[in-house]
Amino acid sequence: MAPPGLAGAHPTLAEPLSRSIFRKFLLMLCSLLTSLYVFYCLAERCQTLSRPVVALSGGGEEARAPGRSVPPGGLGELAAWPAAARRKRLLQVQPWRKHRPPAPHGDGEEAAWEEEPPGLAGSPGGSGAGSSVAETPPGTLALLLDEGSKQLPQAIIIGVKKGGTRALLEFLRVHPDVRAVGAEPHFFDRSYDKGLAWYRELMPRTLDGQITMEKTPSYFVTREAPARISAMSKDTKLIVVVRDPVTRAVSDYTQTLSKRPDIPTFESLTFRNRSAGLIDTSWSAIQIGLYAKHLEHWLRHFPVRQMLFVSGERLIRDPAGELGRVQDFLGLKRIITDKHFYFNQTKGFPCLKKAEGSGRPHCLGKTKGRPHPEIDREVLRRLRDFYRPFNRKFYQMTGHDFGWDG
Repeated sequence: MAPPGLAGAHPTLAEPLSRSIFRKFLLMLCSLLTSLYVFYCLAERCQTLSRPVVALSGGGEEARAPGRSVPPGGLGELAAWPAAARRKRLLQVQPWRKHRPPAPHGDGEEAAWEEEPPGLAGSPGGSGAGSSVAETPPGTLALLLDEGSKQLPQAIIIGVKKGGTRALLEFLRVHPDVRAVGAEPHFFDRSYDKGLAWYRELMPRTLDGQITMEKTPSYFVTREAPARISAMSKDTKLIVVVRDPVTRAVSDYTQTLSKRPDIPTFESLTFRNRSAGLIDTSWSAIQIGLYAKHLEHWLRHFPVRQMLFVSGERLIRDPAGELGRVQDFLGLKRIITDKHFYFNQTKGFPCLKKAEGSGRPHCLGKTKGRPHPEIDREVLRRLRDFYRPFNRKFYQMTGHDFGWDG
């Protein structure tokens, strides 16, 4: 039997022991609740990141358009879908891009596009027909974070400056199977020493069945470009947008004049000796228009069947018709049709109608369609006489009469 003093001490010792256990239990419970809250927050973050990301051709940002439909169960459910069904659904729920890609650097085409006021889609030139999967925003296809890869381009728009290359690229981006760089890479003329790995990193991610493209108009007049592109891939498809060389030269001059108002007149730059009628072919605005001479360099490395020559004039008059030729050349289904365009009478250019989920139609920006300065008609006549033999040779080389001498 325990001494009376010890028997009386037992309840006193048990009381602090039970309090200690209770405090440890509370600490464990708080720690468990805190851990659960942290895991919940992380799970919510992961769910946000697992949504489809629209890979922009030009590297911009996209905001989810209000009112767009989402698949039942949320966008995270798409990960469990078969690849083909997921791709189609992503295409249907992709948001509309508010801004176009950044303008290219250097002396290439300016990439300015702007949104037109609502209501223009019903203007003459199109029906404004309803939306469908085919009417997707230019150059976008939703890609999951873990899908797609960067590829070297299978097709390149190589020229010509002020011929309509920017318009062609933006129109092509409507096609869900075309992915393109927004800004001009200038790899084969200015940055070739950086290597193909650097060049590939500039490209957007693509899914199976999609084509990677880029456009740099100065390639056409760069002597080293044909051999360099051939070294990358002899199967590369080449697109050349050409325009009446006289009109193109005036447009080229107009662009330079807008940046440097103090340059000499077009007439003085055109001639080495005006009284003798000697054209200055060292001036780039004139030299670019010698299409036959530049094409000779390309035909040493690529067969003419691997090149498509797009009429810049027809691209304005009949964009859907010319885009049909381009889609056929690229082996794409003819998705871009008349319903994607309307003609803006003020600008004198075709514009893209609003696609599903977009707010407004999109047109070439203010830098496009600038009014040309008044040029001496005698100077223009001499220029046409100068270009005529080069044009005819170009028609023979390409098998197509562009009608610039009519």
